[in-house]
Amino acid sequence: MTDSDIQNQLAELRRRIDEIDQRMVELLNERAKVAIEVGKVKRGGEASPIYAPERESVVLEQVRKWNKGPLPDRCLEAIWREMMSGSFALERPLRIGYLGPAGSFSHLAARRKFGSSVEYDGLADIAAVFEEIGRGHIDLGLVPIENSAIGGIGETLDCFLESPLRICAEVLITIHHHLLANCSIEQIQTVYSKPEVLSQCRRWLSTQLRQVNIIPEASSSRAAERASHEPNAAAIGSSLAGEIYGLHIQFEKIEDNPMNTTRFFVIGKQSPLPSGDDKTALMFTTAHKVGALSSVLDVFSSHGINLTHIDKRPSQRVNWEYYFFVDCLGHESDPKVQAAIKDARQHCLQMTVLGSFPRAREVL
Repeated sequence: MTDSDIQNQLAELRRRIDEIDQRMVELLNERAKVAIEVGKVKRGGEASPIYAPERESVVLEQVRKWNKGPLPDRCLEAIWREMMSGSFALERPLRIGYLGPAGSFSHLAARRKFGSSVEYDGLADIAAVFEEIGRGHIDLGLVPIENSAIGGIGETLDCFLESPLRICAEVLITIHHHLLANCSIEQIQTVYSKPEVLSQCRRWLSTQLRQVNIIPEASSSRAAERASHEPNAAAIGSSLAGEIYGLHIQFEKIEDNPMNTTRFFVIGKQSPLPSGDDKTALMFTTAHKVGALSSVLDVFSSHGINLTHIDKRPSQRVNWEYYFFVDCLGHESDPKVQAAIKDARQHCLQMTVLGSFPRAREVL
């Protein structure tokens, strides 16, 4: 074909794309108008939160079912999440709290979960996320609960000991660390980041930057902010931190474990309705008798309920007394789960249901 033929074909294909884009914009706005009506109906009652995780789960599952390609599910899910973010803003702007500052991995997880059309509030610590929801200053919070490399996040578990808040959803994100700098690698003299992040990138640093000064910072976000103001400095952090603080990604994915994943909880004042594929989180302390913990776990086994996670924390009230945190499959409204909880309480000094929530189907 001649150059002229190629240009004519491209012009026709682009014209078709423009027509499709126009129809898509019309359909998206038609969907948004329905979302506005949904918001009006919700405002007419007291028990209808703007964010409904069970509905989100159903919508995304339908998108995956309807998708016949060539676009991968992950691409369409990202589009629908952003579209739902815009719908939240039309119904009533949501305010989401996270462990700050801006550019942290908690911020990244919140953005991936809720999109760019909601409001975000970076808070000083995890306890502040719980407190601000309780005060009504934010609608929901996103807090880390466990990391595949370092295990449970003690600060989050401790907050559940004192808080009446409920778990609304879970979020899984793969943690990728990037070398962020505005100079070449040969010019880097100092690297900043959070100690845990530096530890997770130890092999790469010892191979590529063994002669530079490695300086710990309070967070990877603070590290990026500091590196942005210093010549010959770099930070290790998220892609979002690089975007916020104007740093370029010099090397991607420098973590020693490329499968490193963090699980987050979305917390609020009420749990969602059943989605059909749920988990329930429980917190309990056992009676002081031989085999008490084993007895609790055996109850769930006898009821045919699968436990997917267990962790423990000191009670902070009595020496050698521990609270156990368990996730099980099923919603707290399921008769089988209700029966298991009732029977398990006989072996506990205290048992609290922290919430039921849709099981995360994908890593964001």
